[in-house]
Amino acid sequence: MPHALVSEQPSSFNDEKLYVNDGLLHPEQVGALIPSSPDLPVQELRRRYNEDGYLFLKGLLPRADVLRAREEYFKMMSPSGVLKPGTEPVDGIFDDTKDASDFPGIGAGAAPGNGKPGEGTAEKFVSLALQAHYEDWYKETFCKHSILRETIAKISGWGENTFGVRRSLLRNNTPGNKAIGVHYDQIFLRHGEDTSFTAWVPMGDISLTGGGLIYLENGHVLGREVETEFTKKAKESGLSEEQAKYAFNQNMLSTGLLSDGPREYSDTFNRRWLVTAYEAGDVVLHTPYTIHASTINNDPKNVIRVGTDLRFVDKSRPWDTRWDKYYEFNDGV
Repeated sequence: MPHALVSEQPSSFNDEKLYVNDGLLHPEQVGALIPSSPDLPVQELRRRYNEDGYLFLKGLLPRADVLRAREEYFKMMSPSGVLKPGTEPVDGIFDDTKDASDFPGIGAGAAPGNGKPGEGTAEKFVSLALQAHYEDWYKETFCKHSILRETIAKISGWGENTFGVRRSLLRNNTPGNKAIGVHYDQIFLRHGEDTSFTAWVPMGDISLTGGGLIYLENGHVLGREVETEFTKKAKESGLSEEQAKYAFNQNMLSTGLLSDGPREYSDTFNRRWLVTAYEAGDVVLHTPYTIHASTINNDPKNVIRVGTDLRFVDKSRPWDTRWDKYYEFNDGV
């Protein structure tokens, strides 16, 4: 961050400066993510999801359930040395005497094709972050939370056919490290119908500057247009149908992202990024074409951001069965 210039630059939103991989978001590039109460009629929730491309559900999950999972996560991560001595695991406070680059987040797009980040110094941290995907407190208890499944079953209309796929991405983001680049989920789910739901679940409170997800305004409309263009390019370049489905094909960035820089992307398409602070228990549902990214974690208290991407499909319809396994590095998905 260019500290010498911070005081001279305008705040991005609500008197806070929001940084992404390619710099500071300008005020005209930022708007508010609109919350919805889970108690609204299902028809209204469905309308908002379809029209906006997302549904920001405040307090959907019991806060205690989310914090219990967060505590288990950081108990597991503690031997890596990532936590500040004398703090409680559930608080997830980064030890700022350490070099943040030794604690890279997985799935931020730094490694081509979903590769393993941070070889060498970060080996223990990264290995523990991967192992967390296989722990019962996560894959059996948290990922299969009945409230989440029931909510998606109602909004989607899938009922008993609502199925939570096994592959998820449990991401951490230590302060100052690389953020998530610009993408939409169908890029990685092309072997199935474009009807999946993603539930992004922040595992703990995330301040406005704490590295939470940001959503491109009407990004689900642009995402469909971009996908149509990708399909056209794939055909023109001679790719087979199977090759065109691959997220890391020759017409994409090596990471599968649309762009590494949300600020430039906002300028290119003249659309704002919608932002908010999150609380434990909040959930954002978004469509497979909804374009999103994240800010750099500049939390003033050095809180480590943790969140997970959970995908749900209609199991009676064709879906991307490559996701019927737990997350692995270099799994091609």
